Amino acid sequence: MTAGNATQEAPLADGVHGPFNTRQLLRLDQALRIADSSTGLTFSVYVGELAEPSRESAESLHRQLAAPAESVLIAVSPQQRLLEIVTGGQARKRISDRDAKLAALSMVAAFGGGDLTGGIVIGLDQMASHAGRS
Repeated sequence: MTAGNATQEAPLADGVHGPFNTRQLLRLDQALRIADSSTGLTFSVYVGELAEPSRESAESLHRQLAAPAESVLIAVSPQQRLLEIVTGGQARKRISDRDAKLAALSMVAAFGGGDLTGGIVIGLDQMASHAGRS
């Protein structure tokens, strides 16, 4: 299912779509739109299983985006307890590895408290703030 650039796995057997309800998907969509419009970069979120090695899997997903050079992918696999942030060449000029690591720490803290949606929103906000205006 896709909401803006937020992607989650297919519906579960009971009709629930992955880890997010409609309100959470709307919150993620809004955070993505704000990050995109305020920076001129494209932010995307993937939530689901990542093949091993997870970094290569996340990089492969990132390469499939429409404009990978200007894109940032947050890939989260709650079941595997994995988080990968991939920045394209142009995005990396505005979001340093240090900035991405700080955002990751904040996200992991929220995930640890059981707030998947809030963690992703926090990460998007922090990276957009570091990237600044386009």
